[in-house]
Amino acid sequence: MTRDDEGWRRSRRLAEVFGDSEPATTTDERPDSDSAEERRGQRDREAWLRDQIPPHHGS
Repeated sequence: MTRDDEGWRRSRRLAEVFGDSEPATTTDERPDSDSAEERRGQRDREAWLRDQIPPHHGS
């Protein structure tokens, strides 16, 4: 077994145990989508983040 085989087997085993945590493509590789549902989801996430700002940080 070569080092490449060992690395591949290790990567495969980690993926089996922990799952794939990263998508296969990045956002700039995916087609743009302007669906109303995606825009609403983005607004919801931004609103949630704004709500998490502690009061002493101001606005």
